[in-house]
Amino acid sequence: MRERRYCFIYTTYYARELPLFLVCFSLHLTERPGHTMQFFLDAFDRTLTVFRLALFGVATVLAVVCTVDWMVRTRRLSPFGAVARFMRNSIDPLLKPVERRVARAGGLPSSAPWWALATVVLAGIVLLSLLEFLRSQIGFMYDSLTSGPRGIVRLLITWVFAVVQLALIVRVLMSWIPVRPGAWWWRWSFAITEPILRPLRKVIPLIGMVDITPIIAWLVLGLLQGFVVRMV
Repeated sequence: MRERRYCFIYTTYYARELPLFLVCFSLHLTERPGHTMQFFLDAFDRTLTVFRLALFGVATVLAVVCTVDWMVRTRRLSPFGAVARFMRNSIDPLLKPVERRVARAGGLPSSAPWWALATVVLAGIVLLSLLEFLRSQIGFMYDSLTSGPRGIVRLLITWVFAVVQLALIVRVLMSWIPVRPGAWWWRWSFAITEPILRPLRKVIPLIGMVDITPIIAWLVLGLLQGFVVRMV
């Protein structure tokens, strides 16, 4: 009974003090926005560091598991041992979707562990790159918004070039992955990049079977962006 009473008193006290805390915290945000933003960016950086370490750890463990599973599949390890039974019962069911895709594409089912490892690593790298890009954009956006009208103009120019470069990345990825040409992401990237790539194809030949115009366009856009931002 006494514990319930104390709990009620503490709850009532903190419920009464919570609005005051929120007001003070809001005043802190408005009076010291620079310190708050720096605190947020530092926390973001620490989170990215933890994520990198976690990604490396997951990739290392997965590489070991996939290597052992591949050795079992290719009979480099005895298929009758305890390790092989564990792989067949616990790991192989997880790799069934990857194995079916590899088989439909004409690959060897025994290579499914390597494809699974490559997919996880690539997905982690893409996610990490997106988080790093988000962090840089938040910092750049804050610096631009606190620099007056010229900073806002620089921010808008940077975002325009970022959209075009993102469309180039999507178009290159879609050239590697079989995708329906009528898909909305294909039409979007094609509409943005084709006016840039078509003139470049007239003057830049293929290297073997590789079209390097997206790389040239990326470099030109980077140089043009730096020049325009400096001119503002």
